[in-house]
Amino acid sequence: MNTLLKRSGLAIAVAGLCISAGAANASSHREAPFITETPKVDGTDFYMFRSYETGREGFVTLIANYLPLQDAYGGPNYFDLDDDAIYEIHIDNDGDAVEDLTFRFDFQDVNQDFTLSVGGNDVAIPLRTAAPLGPNASDDASNAALQSRQTYTVDVIRGDRRTGTVQAVTDSTGDTEFSKPADNIGGKTISDYSAYADSHITEVNIPGCGTGQVFVGQRQEAFAVNLGEIFDLVNLSAADVTGANGRDLGLNILNDKNVTSLAIEVPVDCLTAGEEPVVGGWTTASVRQARVLNPKPTKFTDADMGKGATVEGGAYTQISRLGSPLVNEVVIGLRDKDKFNASEPKDDVSNFAPYVLTPTLPELLEILFGDPAANGGEGNLAPNSFPRSDLVWAFLNGVPGLNRPGGEVVLGEMVRLNTAIAPTAPANQNDLGVLETDGNGNIVNADFAAFPNGRRPVDDVVDIALRVAMGVLHADRFDAVDDAFLDLMPADAPARNTEFTDGAVTSSALLNVFPYLGHPIAGSPNPQRP
Repeated sequence: MNTLLKRSGLAIAVAGLCISAGAANASSHREAPFITETPKVDGTDFYMFRSYETGREGFVTLIANYLPLQDAYGGPNYFDLDDDAIYEIHIDNDGDAVEDLTFRFDFQDVNQDFTLSVGGNDVAIPLRTAAPLGPNASDDASNAALQSRQTYTVDVIRGDRRTGTVQAVTDSTGDTEFSKPADNIGGKTISDYSAYADSHITEVNIPGCGTGQVFVGQRQEAFAVNLGEIFDLVNLSAADVTGANGRDLGLNILNDKNVTSLAIEVPVDCLTAGEEPVVGGWTTASVRQARVLNPKPTKFTDADMGKGATVEGGAYTQISRLGSPLVNEVVIGLRDKDKFNASEPKDDVSNFAPYVLTPTLPELLEILFGDPAANGGEGNLAPNSFPRSDLVWAFLNGVPGLNRPGGEVVLGEMVRLNTAIAPTAPANQNDLGVLETDGNGNIVNADFAAFPNGRRPVDDVVDIALRVAMGVLHADRFDAVDDAFLDLMPADAPARNTEFTDGAVTSSALLNVFPYLGHPIAGSPNPQRP
């Protein structure tokens, strides 16, 4: 059997599952009713991939994005994270759908009161800073120039996220506290933002793992999706949706947005266990169970923290979850979206199996575009065999021969990465992974380091997901790829060969070095200015 073809088919299957549950990964911008009330802990995208920076091939990069849809000009407060929440990246390295390793990020506000003498009175200024910021994280003058900034700690937890063994990640001096750069206020405040942000990339010692890198800060949004028209009952023409007009229709609504990234790079053998190369990953955010609003908050410099705007207490409660792209956005039913955000992978089968076995996204597309004229005379669009076995095994346990762990696997939704597959150099990366064809249905430029084998910033997960959800695995060409596809009848998926697209591809200026996402768009100068 042709190994290339076999891996291609398997990779597609994985993609399908992640999509079929939904679609892809912007992942989760404002996807659940409750999370809209707490944007600081709204996870938007989760990336996990073998590092492709030159000389860093022995590492895996994990990036969890939070606080979506940031407009660069969002002053005066900009986009700090929640200092009463914890943000976590979880790794399952034995296939039981339970975290074995957790990286926990915890933020602290550092405030000081800036005043100006006006009319003989010291009056607090309304801006974050009264002077330009310096270029270095260790520049005391720079830090002192900010009224409000954030620091953070990172802990590595082995075992259960709440009861396991906790060890602090440190820098080369043994310090456990790291500095988050200010957001990209504008060119007058921070003249060289890229140098300023890069100075906050820190080489760290990770207990039990060796050295790595960490960075937290604002970045340019890399996810590409046509949010407006997709959620307006897919307000596109049939030629747009089916790819007749091309993939890049200039419809990436996120191309002028920023996001906040929590990025950590760790050695491959830090994540794996024994001889098993496949690991699963997802990110969560948790807040305290109780919040009391203070009707008379005092200024933030007061020592009594109980006099702030709120008082938080009680156990940490998970309210955000993100693994594979767009699962909660387009797979999980509206009534269960908050439940999904509060759940863990080990409970996915009991909680959400119908959404994978009988997905609604294909049916919605059929309702909107399912006439013969919209499908080249082939009739209906949606696959019509149930349960959707082509989505189940890939979505919940990884694909054999690609990214399925060995032994008994507990079904659960997460991003799975086969760390034994080498990274693809930037110049050779294919944003469709293994779904690009030559027009005759033959796979070309297959990239096995792409989603769904992990996820990189360049991967067009929306287009991949759409095609899998609509039955690409039923295509005739896969019958010769692997026995797993022999029971998938092409006739059951009339739109199997249609190259579905949302018309959006990433326009972000991605980097080929850690932390890979491009530097954030500046709040000033205004690009609209003549």
